[in-house]
Amino acid sequence: MDDINVPRRSIAILDRVEGDLYVAEDAIVKAKDSKAITVLGAIQCDGDCTFDCNVSATSLKGKDGRVTVKGDLTIEKSVRIDDGSLFVEGGLKAWNIEVDKELNVKGWLSADRVRVGGRVRIGGDAKARYIDVGGSINIYGCVEAETIDVGGVFRCKGVVKAGRISIGGAFHSESEVFSEELDVGGIVEIAGGEVRGGIDVGGKLYSNRPLTFGSIDVGGSVKLTGKCKGGDISIGGALNADGDLSFSKLDVGGYVDIQGNAEGVEIDVGGRLKAKGDLKLLGDLDVGGSVEVDGKLRARSIEVGGRLKAQRIEAEASVDVGGEIATIEGLRARSIRIGRRGRIQGVIVAEEVNLEEGAKAGDIYAGILVIEEGGSARNIYARRIYLEDDCRITGEVCYTEELKAGRNVSFAVEPRKIDSLPAASI
Repeated sequence: MDDINVPRRSIAILDRVEGDLYVAEDAIVKAKDSKAITVLGAIQCDGDCTFDCNVSATSLKGKDGRVTVKGDLTIEKSVRIDDGSLFVEGGLKAWNIEVDKELNVKGWLSADRVRVGGRVRIGGDAKARYIDVGGSINIYGCVEAETIDVGGVFRCKGVVKAGRISIGGAFHSESEVFSEELDVGGIVEIAGGEVRGGIDVGGKLYSNRPLTFGSIDVGGSVKLTGKCKGGDISIGGALNADGDLSFSKLDVGGYVDIQGNAEGVEIDVGGRLKAKGDLKLLGDLDVGGSVEVDGKLRARSIEVGGRLKAQRIEAEASVDVGGEIATIEGLRARSIRIGRRGRIQGVIVAEEVNLEEGAKAGDIYAGILVIEEGGSARNIYARRIYLEDDCRITGEVCYTEELKAGRNVSFAVEPRKIDSLPAASI
């Protein structure tokens, strides 16, 4: 095998190297009769070196400088640049790529493993089994990998396909993302896609297209667009969904704003909840502040600290509201409680109804009704009615079993005991 040495600050015109090629600092290598040179052995570069052509070799090693290839670089085995950088103006193909400082490829990249200590720029598509970058990475095409691990910022214009994605800083993708797992320390901005496992974000999550997910766990806020669906959602701040949303459990510390229909198992919100469409839950709705649903609301049980408003409300078990209940078509549940000095607008139907002190209601259909001191209602139809002191009834009162009234209870008309109660309008 014939090795070739290119001296420092010289220009070598080569075609085919049967052995290894050694290139000294500030040397330039050009192709003899074509746009490419072929090295059957290894290429060793010391300092800044330039290849003014396409290059293929068994391996490439560099140190203490920048290796520049003004064409395609094809390496059968490994590329290793110690304390230096690699710039490729064409495409790059190698089995293993390790660069301490910077990797810049204007074309495409194909490798099994890519490790870069600093930053990476890929002008075209990138495909690798494993990508590990200590700094930032910018990909202007699509990327496909089993694992992407970046310490800083990840940016991609094309589609991202990966098994596991772990980003220490921010993650930005202008196209869809398809992944098993997405773990980001800062901000995530994506154009929808599917993350079959979990999305774990320390800062904020934005998706401007429909997103399918296994779960979402975000420390800050979340903004979703289009019809999104997935499993559990846990958010420390706020959720804005500009479209329909399907989920399992929704746990939000701040507020929730859904501009479409929402469907899931259960919701726990510390602040307020708004939904422009219908809200359907198989389990419980628990909101510390207020709930406003423009459509129909259905859940197993409902507990709201402030105001509850919907076109129609149905609960298999209980409805417990501290402030106000407002409906157009009415409320039906097994039991209903309104807090002290609360107010109910619309018809309510339940086996048990409890209006706490000073609360007001309209028409009530109940099995057992308790109105505490100073409360009031319009029309009452119940089996058993218990009215504490100073209650006021402005409509009719009909009961089938028992009526007990305290002192100074006011009736607009004399209560009547009847054989059977009329059917409720809801």
